Amino acid sequence: MRRIKAASLFSGAGGLDLGFVQAGYTLAFSNDISEPALKTHSKNLGLKLRSCGDSNSSGGMAEAEVGTALACDAARVDFTPLRDAGIGVLIGGPPCQDFSVVRKDRKGIEVKRGKLYAHFVRALEEIQPEAFLFENVPGLTSANGGLAYKTILEDLGLGRGGDKAGGYKIIFSGVLDFSAFGVPQRRKRLVIVGVKAASGHTDDHTDGHADGHADGHAKFSDELRKGLFSKYPLTAMEVFEGKRLDELGSEYAEVLKKWDGAWLEVGTEVAERWKEEVWDRLKFDPVEDYLATNGQPLRGEELEEALKQHGAVLEELGYLGVPASSLKLPDGTGELPKEKPLTIERMRMTPFGENYEFVRGTKWGVGGGKSMEYKRVQPLTPSYTIIAYGGGGTHGYHYDRDRAGLTLREMARLQTFPDTFIFAGTKTQIRAQIGEAVPPLAAKRLAGALAEVLEGMQ
Repeated sequence: MRRIKAASLFSGAGGLDLGFVQAGYTLAFSNDISEPALKTHSKNLGLKLRSCGDSNSSGGMAEAEVGTALACDAARVDFTPLRDAGIGVLIGGPPCQDFSVVRKDRKGIEVKRGKLYAHFVRALEEIQPEAFLFENVPGLTSANGGLAYKTILEDLGLGRGGDKAGGYKIIFSGVLDFSAFGVPQRRKRLVIVGVKAASGHTDDHTDGHADGHADGHAKFSDELRKGLFSKYPLTAMEVFEGKRLDELGSEYAEVLKKWDGAWLEVGTEVAERWKEEVWDRLKFDPVEDYLATNGQPLRGEELEEALKQHGAVLEELGYLGVPASSLKLPDGTGELPKEKPLTIERMRMTPFGENYEFVRGTKWGVGGGKSMEYKRVQPLTPSYTIIAYGGGGTHGYHYDRDRAGLTLREMARLQTFPDTFIFAGTKTQIRAQIGEAVPPLAAKRLAGALAEVLEGMQ
């Protein structure tokens, strides 16, 4: 299979890019406005770090250049130098918080909404790669009553108001839960994939069943269905401990032992209900409790195959046999976070899977409003979504009673960054880089599926 060149926009620390490289692509260019994030990117992915001030400029624009990671506002980047560089795929996830409902007329990509997103469309038009992969928040599908999503599909196709000869056929568009790919985290993202369309055939955007692209649609979708992770997801405990579920008996027993009687110390109705609904139903066996927690009946051969797949992913990620707690890394991501004494006490009274509601009305109580605030990760499920910013208990908390906040490296493992991926910046900047990233393992699976489509179209 040929090596496909990829260019990346809104690249951040490089989670999406890393996945494509791991899948066999060559990364030719990346761009992000955050220089700390691109320092991490450059350190790990080998592109030369440049900033707008270092760039050749024309009319105030910085020229994109093969082999570089350009720290610059996308609005100031001229992408046309990449058009003759053999770029096969354009990838990225532009922030769309500023996408406006107002859309009375259209002039190609000259629109007064979604400013950052519009630069991805501009790059697509200027570079003209064979394909693109666009990822974003699921809420984009319902924003403005669905108008935003419809507009995005049209703009990415470049079919209405754009050059039809250079347009794209959307072969896949949908919200994916990355835990179905083996990511130990419930993380849903909108993914849109398009490939070059024949002249005059870009209007039928969303189903992929016209103009000879039906095979690409089916192939991409079929590739994403491989594996058993949608039924048997990888868990937080497996990636933290570096072991398969069926090898975690002693570690799991140690975790549970510490929570025995916690409901008595808290003494609330919520605590008593947790005892009855959670604690009293535990079998104290990691596999049996995993099946019950994830709503799966015991299945012999299928379960065994799922456990083999868990082990294979742990090995693929480099976590097998390496507990996260054993890591001493130069970026400091393995260090325990500094916690206020009250936070430590609050979390000692809050069992795995529970949040601030567990101690409401007690001396450890705190105001809340979001379900993930002061919430402990459940050991036998994927974690809740790791986020980039916020205080007030949003950092993520370990399932071990003797621990409070997650380390940055534990967050990185939940995002499937390899332990060899070394971050640059302050702790706050690193948290943002991790939380904003596309999990590399999910990106690798998407990249592999897209490579199969492109290979089949040659």
